[in-house]
Amino acid sequence: MQTVLVVGAGKGGSAILKMLTHSGMFDLLAVVDINQAAPGLGLAKDMGITVGQDWKDFLSEKIDIIIEATGSDEVFREIREAKNPKTVLVPGTVAHITATLVEEKEQLIAKMKYESHKRDLIFNLLHDGLMVVDQHGKVIIYNKSAEKIVGIKKAHMLGEHILENVPTSRLQDVIHTQKVEKNKEMLLENGKKIITTRSPLIDEDGKVIGAFAVFKDITEVMNLAEEVTNLKGIQTMLEAIIQSSDEAISVVDEFGRGLMINPAYSRLTGLEEQQIIGKPATADIYEGDSMHMKVLETRRAVRGVNLKVGPSKKEVIVNVAPIIVDGKLKGSVGVIHDVSEIQTLTTELDRARQIIRTLEAKYSFEDIIGSSEEMSLAIEQAKLGAKTPATVLLRGESGTGKELFAHAIHNASSRKYNKFIRVNCAALSESLLESELFGYEEGAFSGAKRGGKKGLFEEANNGSIFLDEIGELSANTQAKLLRVLQENEIIRVGGTKSVSINVRVIAATNVNLEKGIADGSFREDLYYRLNRMPIHIPPLRKRKEDIEALSEHLIRKINQDYGRNVEGLTPRAINHLAAYDWPGNVRELENVLGRAIIFMKFNEVFIDTDHIPDLATSGEKVVQDSTEAVASDYTLAEMLEGYEAKIIQKTLKKNKGNKTKTAKELGVSIRNLYYKMEKFMIE
Repeated sequence: MQTVLVVGAGKGGSAILKMLTHSGMFDLLAVVDINQAAPGLGLAKDMGITVGQDWKDFLSEKIDIIIEATGSDEVFREIREAKNPKTVLVPGTVAHITATLVEEKEQLIAKMKYESHKRDLIFNLLHDGLMVVDQHGKVIIYNKSAEKIVGIKKAHMLGEHILENVPTSRLQDVIHTQKVEKNKEMLLENGKKIITTRSPLIDEDGKVIGAFAVFKDITEVMNLAEEVTNLKGIQTMLEAIIQSSDEAISVVDEFGRGLMINPAYSRLTGLEEQQIIGKPATADIYEGDSMHMKVLETRRAVRGVNLKVGPSKKEVIVNVAPIIVDGKLKGSVGVIHDVSEIQTLTTELDRARQIIRTLEAKYSFEDIIGSSEEMSLAIEQAKLGAKTPATVLLRGESGTGKELFAHAIHNASSRKYNKFIRVNCAALSESLLESELFGYEEGAFSGAKRGGKKGLFEEANNGSIFLDEIGELSANTQAKLLRVLQENEIIRVGGTKSVSINVRVIAATNVNLEKGIADGSFREDLYYRLNRMPIHIPPLRKRKEDIEALSEHLIRKINQDYGRNVEGLTPRAINHLAAYDWPGNVRELENVLGRAIIFMKFNEVFIDTDHIPDLATSGEKVVQDSTEAVASDYTLAEMLEGYEAKIIQKTLKKNKGNKTKTAKELGVSIRNLYYKMEKFMIE
């Protein structure tokens, strides 16, 4: 049974609530509305359904469907961003359509009530006993056949409580339980045994207004047993109920021949009685197998089967159950539900998800794993920063997740539907970085494109730009960036005309900018412009309580990448990971888990300590001399890597962490330096 959350309890929400509760096929988690006086909230309370004012309080992975019935585009967008990707979101237009349909249904019921008064005239012609009570248990209808069977005159029965004259009656219980009781034996005060079917009477508002019983003298039933067990007899008894049902119903006999359909069935499938009655059960199937025939073969009910029926190829879900009388199979009854509209909405939602996946900001705050105090503080600061246009400066060691925070800030801001541009300031040379950031005019330099080119700041107009490794910018580029932050305009390389832009800057660094100001490598005025909203992202060693949750998240990701099915870590492995200080932070943790999974056997599903590589020397095999190397039993490749790592570390320390100077001194490109640092886990 699918779990449903209804957002909005006005006219549309109330209509959907009634429809879902009447169907009995959904598990209503809650109904929420900011307006406490909304009619749907009172209706939900009466039904024992949880109510609330904020839909966010009820979001969880267990919700299958969210029905947005407020009609607000803003609420719809908020729910769409916040919900689980697997949850189906049905927009408010469906609620409006449902409300209209419910109104039509109520008008139809009113008309049926009028018609029911006329049918009262024929009640006394029924051969079966008929007794109807109101919600208080007082008899309001009592026909002549009932008078004959029960042995009490109509004058003494009408208006009196049912238990005063028929103490063994269960009509009061039917009112309370709201459940139908079919073909039950009962002993009357006059000694007669009857077979009775009892059912609650429910009005258009879903309230029980009474109950009725149809019964036969058991002697007569015994004489007519063969007729009762015949499906024609059952058809006669149930025809009035089936014909008035809004559910599409079809009945076949034990041979699979059509016996009965109702008007709702004809409206849904487009097929009339002459096309179904007496025809094989497959007559209405356009695509799929007949569930009637399957039920007749297996004698077991089937539920939730997708089919296409009728000339219009209507997509439906069918539930079919066998009809068994005295242990003998007499046919089957099917209830058909139209799901084509929901499937259309689902298709549109899938298309929307595909569009969303193409957005450059891929992560949200829900993707940031961590419940430690330090991480929670950073997340709250980032959420606050997302609501303002202020420049955000993300500070933290390499591998702590600064880019993840940048994605989340953009996706939580009012700019989320515009571009999110990412730039690694340390990965490009000064001349290339300047032309990439600010663009260039035609003829600005050799090889420039005809007509010039937009820079990344122009591309990110009305969106966000993420400047990673901001501390590696040259003095000239720092000056130009300061102008952007102060004047909200840029000048292309080789140009003289300023271009106004509206870009939210999110910067990140793992170096000490204050130290850079002191030694003159970073402008103080730019620092104050960037440092409007500083957010410090804690290293993994300061939030070790998050290691278990992070590991579970990373294992799921690695499983998808490597096609594995690892379920998690043993408690011993978790303790082992928590004992390490993780200089490479989350990036190093992912590397270690990935290596562990690669070397696990395919029948192993939990990572243990023997799968985890040596954390004390992870990525850092420093060779002191050739003799020591040979004694350590390292391979030649490992000795060379260790020596290379040692040289890079010494050069970085000499240049105070400046990667551009280090790459130049070592004679390698800045990109190659970054690759080697990541490979050897060098900070």
